[in-house]
Amino acid sequence: MGYMRSLALAVLLCSGMAIPRAYAQKPFYLGVEGGVGIPNLTAGGSSPVSKGYSSILGPDFGVFAEYGWKKRWSLRAELSFVTEGGKKNGVQAIPTAPFAAYFPQGYTPPEYFYATFYSKARLNYLQLPLLAKYKMPLGAHWTLSVNLGPYVAYLLNAKTITKDSSMIYYDPQEQQPFPVGKQDFSGTEDITDQIHRFNCGFQGGIAIEHPCGHGYLFLNAGGSYGVINIQRYAEDGKNNTGSATAVIGYALRIR
Repeated sequence: MGYMRSLALAVLLCSGMAIPRAYAQKPFYLGVEGGVGIPNLTAGGSSPVSKGYSSILGPDFGVFAEYGWKKRWSLRAELSFVTEGGKKNGVQAIPTAPFAAYFPQGYTPPEYFYATFYSKARLNYLQLPLLAKYKMPLGAHWTLSVNLGPYVAYLLNAKTITKDSSMIYYDPQEQQPFPVGKQDFSGTEDITDQIHRFNCGFQGGIAIEHPCGHGYLFLNAGGSYGVINIQRYAEDGKNNTGSATAVIGYALRIR
């Protein structure tokens, strides 16, 4: 009986030692990445203020942790600084509220005027994606991986940059001028308080990886889309963030 108890105790001890050893075999990486984003604002409503945006360039960089939980699958959490936004150059809608003093009492002005100038919106976010990653070997030294998952983001700051001067018109065809003379639209405005602080959406990408030292180098091309309309107030329109990205980085194996 004493022998059996000793044998059972030995088995339990060996099993207990095997659990952390098996756990330790799971790869764990810490890494950095940086590159460029090509964001744009997608119109989310019928307001003319929301329409007409084209892409801009912005930085995209951050740190990440990656845990390999199966042979080809891993989970990756990132913390990134990203720029969203867009630009317009040409005829665009502007609210009529700043010109209310020009209208007689009791007169209901149109919701928007139109003018020709340049404007750019830049929104800087701290973004946290949680991605599922699947790896496919491409020969002895290369790996193709795909990643997809949700993200949440916190707005750090936002501003609009405008340039040029223009007459103001009642119509987008600029056939009916509003009699206030040419207006200067040059300036920078902080619009942080006009934008929702939190956003969320989905992010995905495709990467090429190559072993390097105690980790791997990678080049990732991907994109993201925010599902929340970013504006707080209806008169500012409705837009969703979205961006294409290209980043390069390095992941160091810690375990």
